[in-house]
Amino acid sequence: MAFVPYALTRPFLFGLDPERAHDLTMDAIDALQGTPLQCLWQQPRVDDPVALAGLRFANRIGLAAGLDKNGRCIDGLGAMGFGFIEVGTVTPKAQPGNPKPRMFRLPERDALINRLGFNNGGLAAFIGNVKRARSFRAGGGILGLNIGKNAATPVADAASDYLLGLDGVYPHADYVTLNISSPNTQNLRALQGEEALDALLGTLQVRKAKLAKQHGKTVPLFVKIAPDLDEAQVRLIALTLKRNGIDGVIATNTTVARDAVLGLPHADEAGGLSGKPVFEASNRVIRLLRSELGPDFPIIGVGGVMSAADAQAKRDSGADLVQIYTGLIYRGPALVTDAARLMKAGTNKARAS
Repeated sequence: MAFVPYALTRPFLFGLDPERAHDLTMDAIDALQGTPLQCLWQQPRVDDPVALAGLRFANRIGLAAGLDKNGRCIDGLGAMGFGFIEVGTVTPKAQPGNPKPRMFRLPERDALINRLGFNNGGLAAFIGNVKRARSFRAGGGILGLNIGKNAATPVADAASDYLLGLDGVYPHADYVTLNISSPNTQNLRALQGEEALDALLGTLQVRKAKLAKQHGKTVPLFVKIAPDLDEAQVRLIALTLKRNGIDGVIATNTTVARDAVLGLPHADEAGGLSGKPVFEASNRVIRLLRSELGPDFPIIGVGGVMSAADAQAKRDSGADLVQIYTGLIYRGPALVTDAARLMKAGTNKARAS
């Protein structure tokens, strides 16, 4: 058997409730990863090594956090050709997330709305799943572990949850991402404010230094921010990241804006909007960050990548690496290889000139 074109399976999946389709897909990948049937979705990985934040990424295209919240499909997803994969968001304690239904397609705009709310099996189960993954990392894939706070934890006590998460994932991560920008956990985005962010990052950097000594390795720390920030807010975040010695930034999470989908079915549903409508907003934040952070600060761009050209546009906006999520749902695994090839061609052209 060989790779099955996504166009053959998408009609079936899009005929199901979005979360049901997601669960079925992840269950299938989990069951079949590492078996001969993995060839059903396997893609060649483009070799385009990139050195960033002390790591060597196999290519510039990664999977964004949120698709595999429990880290149970790392090897199977890695077979799609990603240079790096980010799993989570994981919280210290298991939690069910928000009430269903909580995921909605807007196919007219290549978009999704979700209000999942960090539904996950908790830190212990997450770490167990990560430890079972073998082939992706053995083949040179980079693994990012994304941590957040439990919904029941007051935002004033958020640092305690992030410390628990950092302690747990640090030995198993190539890099760790702090998710402070999901719109689906009440008050979480308040952590993007200068004072709150400064306090959180300072606390975590002290813990990271201790963990580096304990485990004999330094794991880069990234922060994921929202697209719904004005220029002044982005500048303050950039200054705070640099002041605290953070290793990189991921821009951006989903948006709460609805201008691009007004009048469409489900447009009024609460939650974060992803896909094509967030493309320009995330690029705007990337450009601002690059201007403020300088040419060498690592930026991972994410939001609305539906084609290889979209991935290159993120690079042109200032991102070093690019992640996809909603694009994978709408376009399938071929998007990964197509984007990685174009990015490699762009890199080679730049070197030649």
